[in-house]
Parts: sequence; C-alpha cells; structure tokens
Amino acid sequence: MPRDGGPARLRLQQAALELYEQHGFDQVTTAEIAARAGVTERTFYRHFADKREVLFDGESVLRDKLTAGVADSPRDLAPLPALLWAFRSTLPFIAGNRHLSEPLRRIIAANPQLRERQQAKTVLLTEALAAALRERGTPAPTASLTARIGMAVYSHAAALWFADPDQDIDELLSAAAADLCELTTPLARADAR
Repeated sequence: MPRDGGPARLRLQQAALELYEQHGFDQVTTAEIAARAGVTERTFYRHFADKREVLFDGESVLRDKLTAGVADSPRDLAPLPALLWAFRSTLPFIAGNRHLSEPLRRIIAANPQLRERQQAKTVLLTEALAAALRERGTPAPTASLTARIGMAVYSHAAALWFADPDQDIDELLSAAAADLCELTTPLARADAR
C-alpha cells in the first residue's frame, strides 16, 4: 500500500462512488468502501469525517479556486463580471473532474439527505464568494446579491453541460450570463422611466 495519501484518497472516492451507485448510499458502510479501495477503515477516517464527506471532497478545492479567482480578477471588472471571470478560471478543474461529477450527481439526486447537504455546501460557497467580493471593495448587499446571482448562472450552465457534454461549458456560461442580461434589461428600462 502506498504511503502517499493522495492515491488512497482517490481510490476511496472512486470506491465510494461505485458502491453508492451499485447499492445506494444508505446501504454502504465505510468498511465496505475501505475494503473496495484496498485500505483499512482507519485510513478512510484519516481522509474523510464520514461517508457523506467522501462525496463532497472537491467542494473545498472548488471554493478555494473560486475565491482565488475573484481575488485575481482584473480590478476594473464590476462585481458580476469579476465573478464570471472566477468561474471561468475553474472550468479546467470542473472539466477534469467530470468522470467523478456525473455519478456524484446521480447519487446525490437519489438521496434527500445528500441533496440537503449539497444545498448547505452551496450556501457556504455562495457566502465565500460574497466575502471575496467584499474584499475587492464591493458593498456587502451588492456582494451578497452578486454571489447568489452568479451561483445561479454557474449552476445553470453546469446543468446544461451535464445534460449535453458535447457542449462547451465556457460557451454555456457566456450564454447564461447573456440570458441574465437580457432578462434584467427590461427591469433597468422600467426603473429609468
């Protein structure tokens, strides 16, 4: 067994996804995941707090990449374009993990407890994005609204990409942002009257 934790962690994730898809989330134990991965149950708990967290491991990496993207975005960008710039910076990471994301989405969709956990993680990600926007100087209410709208645009583009993987996710993100502008333009005109 390798001493490096990275390969064991990846094997645990892959084993969990396979077992959850085969038997359902509730029927699988951490011992079964560890055995499938070729490690001990103790090793499982060195990497993950519980059998749910093996599914949400990439969330912290995504959050770090997105908040770094906001911080690294050009200073002259308004809040929503800065957020879209950050989303674009994560697209290689998203595309590179698609092989894990597809079964993950099916497993979460089949389990109300996991859907609730995913919603909580999305709220935390949205709050982290709002904080990153505030650090750029965006007022708190605007940062919060921008983060929520931005997450909706990002989630919409990702859902379309998962439905049709032949589409370009960057183009889907651009199209979703354009749709948002088209939807809000009549509001701006109405307010101007």
